[in-house]
Amino acid sequence: MKRLALTLALLAAVAAGSVARANNNYMWFDCEANYKTLSNPDNIRNYLVKVRDLGFDNVVVDVKSIMGEVLYQSGIAPYMSPFEGVSRPVDYDMMGYFLQYGHELGLKVFASLNVFCGGHNFMNRGIIYTDHASWQSICYIKGKLVPISRNKKNYNGMLNPSNPEVQQYELDILKEFVRKYPSCDGLIFDRIRYDGITSDFSDLSRRQFEQYAGVRVENFPEDIISWKGFLGITRSKWRPGKHFKKWCEWRAMVIHDFVERTHDELKAINPNLMIGDYTGAWYPTYNELGVNWASREYDPSVDFDWATPEYRNAGYAELLDIYMTGLYYSYITKSDIDRARFIKGQSGEAGLKLDLTYCYSVEGGAELAKKVTRGVVPVVGSIYVEQYLGEMRKFAPAVEQSLKSTGGVMVFDISHLDKHGLWGELQTAMKNQKQTK
Repeated sequence: MKRLALTLALLAAVAAGSVARANNNYMWFDCEANYKTLSNPDNIRNYLVKVRDLGFDNVVVDVKSIMGEVLYQSGIAPYMSPFEGVSRPVDYDMMGYFLQYGHELGLKVFASLNVFCGGHNFMNRGIIYTDHASWQSICYIKGKLVPISRNKKNYNGMLNPSNPEVQQYELDILKEFVRKYPSCDGLIFDRIRYDGITSDFSDLSRRQFEQYAGVRVENFPEDIISWKGFLGITRSKWRPGKHFKKWCEWRAMVIHDFVERTHDELKAINPNLMIGDYTGAWYPTYNELGVNWASREYDPSVDFDWATPEYRNAGYAELLDIYMTGLYYSYITKSDIDRARFIKGQSGEAGLKLDLTYCYSVEGGAELAKKVTRGVVPVVGSIYVEQYLGEMRKFAPAVEQSLKSTGGVMVFDISHLDKHGLWGELQTAMKNQKQTK
């Protein structure tokens, strides 16, 4: 009876808001940045102890790189070794160590997999450089159709998400992982998206779109997007064509349908598996990546001129158990935006365009994410440590704002805490926010 009374009291306190929600703080371990460090089981355990002591309940372990290579023994995907001069034996079970040590320490352990990725264009490495060159995205850049592997300004060699062979291959990898690691608490999807507005313009995508929309695209790709001159430079800026809005809807439905199918098939293997997704928070331009991470209850056509009334049907927030939104902004609060004359930010993120609006701050971005997801999934604000290069004093306030605005935080990534000596700042931020709850 005493234990029951304590449990009921705790539940009442949570409902009243007097106790912080548990299990909403995540530390991310990137597979490339931490490759050498995580090749030693002792380092894995030491980091997990450190993370737990800071107040994190969960870790996310990146196990499939943008090259399409994986960090576990797979019968489908190639093994990621060697990397940057470091080799691992194929039987080195990094994920197994994370699960063993993490669970011993009371942590939940999630895996992250980069889904529609197939190459690192700066390294000329990955599956689009070996057996699956035909799967890579065809991009329409400044008036020319080029395979993404030839675009050396973009490190990320993305695949074509609408290709049925690509979808089956990626789904098979996900299912294999879930079967291989039944004690894994959940999966966090990354890069379930298109590369950007310039992809994919393959013949396959054209045929699929025409069937979906019930139209014949007479001028392809110009009826979707075209390029015009700007300041005397030819073909330097894209503009929407007459089928652009329907194209955005179709691409978003491609991603929705894949997420739905993946959700159902993974849950059939492990009903207790938590399924999450990471995207950028910049919803006003995320249509350019072919993704509608909102709830189906939210109608973006009311707020944005790129959305059809049917675009809402591509919303997939209801299919997620956790949603991580990338609050990758230099400005922390909406008041910071009010004081700014122009905005600056993380210019390298896919689809991110900045102007002076509140949603391009940590506080405002969190508000927008909660608005469009309609409360159907927990929203966790995600902070990129190196967003604050040159002004690291902002890192801790950004973490605190995420904790305040979303009730949780994902920190990307642990290697940056070492690199910039920010463990103390993170500890202070976690402690400050805990005391205010």
